Amino acid sequence: MNKQEFDLLITLKKSTFVNQRALAKDSGYSLGLVNSALKNLVEAGYLTADYTLSKKALALFEANTPKRAVILAAGSGIRMVPINTETPKALLQVKGEVLIERQIRQLNEAGVTDIAVVVGFLKEKFEYLIDKFGVDLVYNGEYYTKNNLHSLFLVKNRLAKCYIVPCDLWCSENPFSKDELYSWYAVTDEMTQKSDVFANRKGQLAKVAYNQQGNRMFGICYLDGKMGETVAKRLTDMEHDIKYSHSFWEEAVYEGKKMLPFAKVLSAESNFEINTYEQLRDIDSDSLQLKSEKIEIIAKAMDCSPDEIVDIKIQKKGMTNRSFLFTLRGKRYIMRVPGEGTDNLINRKEEAEVYKVIWDKKICDDVIYINAENGYKITAFLDNARVCDAENDDDLRRCMKRLRDFHNMKLKVSHTFDIFEKINFYESLWLSEQSQYIDYGQTKAKVFSLKGFVDRYKQEYSLTHIDAVPDNFLFCTDSEGKEDIRLIDWEYSAMQDPHVDIAMFIIYSMYDREGADNLIDTYFTEGCDTITRIKIYCYISMCGLLWSNWCEYKRDLGVEFGEYSLKQYRFAKEYYTLATELIKKEGLDAQG
Repeated sequence: MNKQEFDLLITLKKSTFVNQRALAKDSGYSLGLVNSALKNLVEAGYLTADYTLSKKALALFEANTPKRAVILAAGSGIRMVPINTETPKALLQVKGEVLIERQIRQLNEAGVTDIAVVVGFLKEKFEYLIDKFGVDLVYNGEYYTKNNLHSLFLVKNRLAKCYIVPCDLWCSENPFSKDELYSWYAVTDEMTQKSDVFANRKGQLAKVAYNQQGNRMFGICYLDGKMGETVAKRLTDMEHDIKYSHSFWEEAVYEGKKMLPFAKVLSAESNFEINTYEQLRDIDSDSLQLKSEKIEIIAKAMDCSPDEIVDIKIQKKGMTNRSFLFTLRGKRYIMRVPGEGTDNLINRKEEAEVYKVIWDKKICDDVIYINAENGYKITAFLDNARVCDAENDDDLRRCMKRLRDFHNMKLKVSHTFDIFEKINFYESLWLSEQSQYIDYGQTKAKVFSLKGFVDRYKQEYSLTHIDAVPDNFLFCTDSEGKEDIRLIDWEYSAMQDPHVDIAMFIIYSMYDREGADNLIDTYFTEGCDTITRIKIYCYISMCGLLWSNWCEYKRDLGVEFGEYSLKQYRFAKEYYTLATELIKKEGLDAQG
């Protein structure tokens, strides 16, 4: 039986047969195809001579009745800035209903009550659904690092006769039914180059050719019993293959250049995917979630209406903050939103003091607004800017000159960045009582033993960036058309030995010793004396332990930095050894 014949059976189950022409209108198929299909269905015993469903057809419907559903709601919805940190996409209010609640009610109307919701980001906010709708919550602890293929793998045993539903879809009419006879995947009738598939004349979903348009993928899928088992097996195989770690679950239903499920084409005018703040605003301008504190701050700071704020996009995620781009009256800006646990790490009043000192020095980004209480900041977007390439000697030469020129200004603020105090502070923030590193106590004692040496040979304190890493040097063009380098992200900036900035650049770039010495020599164009070089090695060790502790704190919050965190701990140990060996070799007093 082909898709068209299945569809005619479903149409006939929902309404009494009048004539072939009416059936063609109801089903959307041509009169010729309807006549041919009816003939085949009668011959196969699914229809009686008067085109009513036979016992064989009714048994087929009974055997394929949908039994369960999976709603995928684990992701953080980063494209929903600026409201993604406040509300998961699934819990957005659209046209007076919570998105996921509408989906659950539509599933219930189709007789599906066995529903699993895969959660991850802000998982606690979904708990009420257990009591309200009797759903099961399945936690995906790897939502931050893996795509939704992993989410579906976690519920692989539930996929037979099952609907798969992304949580960010709003359908004006119920897309689910008590009557399903085959597996299908939903697309819309909107054509786009962003789609991987198109619905062909046979009702199949075939891969689009390069640079061709396809039907916009809508994401809802129904898997019958046999295909549910097939997909479960494929998910199991893919879960254990590292190349699928960042894959969408749809990878499991491709067979060559086609999808295994048939196409179900929905109207783009009444079925919406809500991935961005602006899409929500277009669909429901009265949604409660549109009343975002961040949008209100922008509107007030820049004297505009919320509707003027457009083209909102997530910016590359930083290690401390979550920021987004937006356009206002033809110009682009960035709003910085403090990240997880940042209120424990950054003194925003001190940061505001730094910006007050450097505001007119043309060394930082163009700040439009900064809040000394919560850390929100709006800056002008620097068009055609690029960050420093830590492996490019010309970039390093220019950045170190910029850094040294800044240090030579000898600017002053009222606060100091004490590395040893910060090491202890970050350690005090750990949720666990001890480090993940077995020899942490020994390593810390060794690093702290360097204090006497750096205190003796430290440079005169002046305003130091502290976070002078390659990503914070922006190559851009100034208002006069000249190329310029701006230093951004002054959150940690304070009074300190300016040579700390050199150490910070080295450890973030994860240089080996040759790379570290090359950077030191690039900064000190006149040559670097031995004591200063050893002192910078000490700073590398100290700052390595500092950021290792910082990473352990962020890890407790669910933010993982992988190799970076391991490398910082190695810097602490290896450069302690290097520094102490050289101190001994040079006959210097290690304790000052």
